[in-house]
Amino acid sequence: MTTGSGLADGPLKETSGALHTLVGYLELSLDTGKGVVMMRRDPDVFSVWLGNPENEDEKLKSHATITAAVANEILELTQGGVNRLTVGDQTYRFFRSFTQIADVGAVVFVAA
Repeated sequence: MTTGSGLADGPLKETSGALHTLVGYLELSLDTGKGVVMMRRDPDVFSVWLGNPENEDEKLKSHATITAAVANEILELTQGGVNRLTVGDQTYRFFRSFTQIADVGAVVFVAA
């Protein structure tokens, strides 16, 4: 598994469960043409939404919740901007950004 932003990528020894979780959401993003949005719901839980937070005419759709530990690991293993993630023989390219939705910070992942 590698992650990166166009810089030299180095393989990690093992793909974490958190990155498998992210890959599942990136697959949904590709299938639906929507972004994946993570927002902290409380100290222990993040909510995961599908949609485009920049499109005010379209509401985000609640999809799931994940633990703060999983969300924090995803954030630690990715970076703002362009990322590349390879799991097995599948490579995912995505853009990670930050926005605010109703005064709550949100991290947005958009598959490329």
